[in-house]
Amino acid sequence: LYLPRIFVYHSENLKNFDMTSIFKTMERKLYYYIMMPAMFLSWFFGLILISIIGFENLSLGWLKLKLIFVILLTIYHFYLGKILNEFKLDLNKNSSKFFRWINEIPTILLILIVFVVIFKPIFG
Repeated sequence: LYLPRIFVYHSENLKNFDMTSIFKTMERKLYYYIMMPAMFLSWFFGLILISIIGFENLSLGWLKLKLIFVILLTIYHFYLGKILNEFKLDLNKNSSKFFRWINEIPTILLILIVFVVIFKPIFG
């Protein structure tokens, strides 16, 4: 949730070399030292939980829907990595407004994931 916010500040300060250097360091450390391990650990423990309840339960509608949202969140994660590389190479062409909008994507996905889990019976 924080990386797109850093992208907002970075895109607003592209002409300030000192600031862009700081933002590049912050983005890299956040993505590789916090976000990547968190994503891999989430998938690891999530798959362990699915194995505990049994992989045959993957046919349940709510679990399929939750996994679809988690996969979308993972795709979003790697998309942020692509943007990170564009900033690293000074090739960013997106505005701060764009980053303000994509900052909302994980919030929406997380709300949907929680909604699906809470209302399991509705989704079968």
